[in-house]
Amino acid sequence: MTFQNELINWYLINKRDLPWRHTNDAYTIWLSEVILQQTRVEQGLPYFNKFLANFPTVSDFASATEAKVLKLWQGLGYYSRGRNMHATAQIVVRDYHGIFPNLHDELIKLKGIGEYTAAAISSFSSGEARAVVDGNVFRVLSRYYGIDTAINSPAGKKEFYALANELLYQDDPALYNQAIMEFGAIQCKPKSPNCTICPLNQTCYAFNHQLVNTLPVKIKKAAQKHRYINYLVCFNDEKVLIRERQAGDIWQHLYDFPSLETIEAYGLDHPVFIEQIKGAFGEDVDFEFVSSKKHLLTHQIIHLQFFILKNYIFNFSKQKELNWVSLNKVDELPQPKVIHDFIQEYFYKQKME
Repeated sequence: MTFQNELINWYLINKRDLPWRHTNDAYTIWLSEVILQQTRVEQGLPYFNKFLANFPTVSDFASATEAKVLKLWQGLGYYSRGRNMHATAQIVVRDYHGIFPNLHDELIKLKGIGEYTAAAISSFSSGEARAVVDGNVFRVLSRYYGIDTAINSPAGKKEFYALANELLYQDDPALYNQAIMEFGAIQCKPKSPNCTICPLNQTCYAFNHQLVNTLPVKIKKAAQKHRYINYLVCFNDEKVLIRERQAGDIWQHLYDFPSLETIEAYGLDHPVFIEQIKGAFGEDVDFEFVSSKKHLLTHQIIHLQFFILKNYIFNFSKQKELNWVSLNKVDELPQPKVIHDFIQEYFYKQKME
């Protein structure tokens, strides 16, 4: 039996029942593919359901505010995906009369849609013969064929894409693409796959040469940058002082508290840090350390400290980005997950006491 037939037979028995597999609607498939980028199915499925319920058509998505899109996206990470989806929905309504394209060469023109996503949507919605190559496919091909070229190198991508297209099952490209992706997700897993029950183990190079834990090869990324952000939380009865983050940094157009960024974690015994707080909030300001958190992003590790301020003063004309917002209203605004968690843990705990 061929490699392709083995995968398809395995898939027909073992596939998960996922809602986007019951449709060939390009818009619905686009929602699922973008939401699941760099996201596990278990985490992404509730977001897919939430987006489809709020935006059943691409026109509904296009007419939404960016704030609503980001609020629904809250907690999923990589917020540029949500912003790109919003822009793409508007382009589809404007340039494609609200009909989501289902062919690769049109899809690749849309914002936030790269080679993988264009191939996936076109394959699953129209049956176009395009190999879909994601991390799962890289892993299956690398292990089965014993390829040690780094999957995140230009040479590796070229080699794997060529092989994937050569192997593509022309009679049913969509079925084969789903099969190899699902096989990598739940059988040929990154860590501790159960190779003894794998239908491909007799002919798998990695299994037969004890290289399962070695392949695929990936070039190590540069060390993550550490950042230290100190949130200065001011509240007054049922209101809290917040600001909208601007372009050019993490969490663009999400809402958080006023903050000071330092070169390391400073405590309230650090004179420079104290002077910075007083410079922004007045000489008589009182401050209390509440909690610290660590937040991991792709290229950055964010070290966060939260301080509650009292007896503060500030000049709204000089700090125009700051606004008083009621706690109920804050709930409606898109926030970084760390801010949402802090509000839940601190403000509502205070309210209950």
